[in-house]
Amino acid sequence: MISNFHTHTFLCNHAVGTPDEYYAQAVKDGCSALGFSDHCPYPENTPDYWPNIRMSVQDASGYVSQVRALAASSAFPVYLGFECEWDSRLFNWYQDGLKGTFGADYLVLGSHWLTKGDVHEYIPDAKSNEALIRYTDQTIDGMRSGLFAFLAHPDLCMAHGRQWDADVAACMKAIIDAAKDLDMPLEVNGLGMHKPMCRTETGMRYAYPVDEFWQMAAQAGVRVICNADAHDPSDVIAYAHDSREYAKRFGIVPIETL
Repeated sequence: MISNFHTHTFLCNHAVGTPDEYYAQAVKDGCSALGFSDHCPYPENTPDYWPNIRMSVQDASGYVSQVRALAASSAFPVYLGFECEWDSRLFNWYQDGLKGTFGADYLVLGSHWLTKGDVHEYIPDAKSNEALIRYTDQTIDGMRSGLFAFLAHPDLCMAHGRQWDADVAACMKAIIDAAKDLDMPLEVNGLGMHKPMCRTETGMRYAYPVDEFWQMAAQAGVRVICNADAHDPSDVIAYAHDSREYAKRFGIVPIETL
């Protein structure tokens, strides 16, 4: 029996499968708790991130209804969530819209983009140290907002072959220190283990999770959650297992509930 709190559906336009299909696979594979966390909608006329890779506001009510119907009949807990970017201008939308109007049980901070006004830079493609420092500050600001249950893929910045160096280590330590201070779980992400491998000066590695990061996290004693980041029903528990096997390498015992 294993939990997973990072699950996407067809509504985000870059995954396949309905909530019912993810749930059925989770039952088959042995699940203790399942959280749906599809990419959240944004209201019209707001700065958008990944505009073609998230549900619309019009889709959200159906998403909520499907997940709540599963929760009502499930033998194990099923939770309603959304994965969000951080932008302080959207605080009220997250608090009053996603948590209030739509009744989300939890929100996930999925920090993919460096925000520059209404322009956004995907952090794995942002090569300068200045961009990484600004992204780190932005991510920690989101962590401190009090809105989010955990930080997804905290080592995402490494995904496109960034080399681990002293500047990267300093930024990653800042995120780990913030998580420790806030008692906020960091996520070992199973999906990253199935993306194209990265070639580095020390050999091939996963896009993420990244060993150097999780060595630091384990030494700091932060709380850790292991999730699938499933984009296909077949992965909903399988990738959650993969993330736990990875965490074991560092002596990490993940939390199993929010």
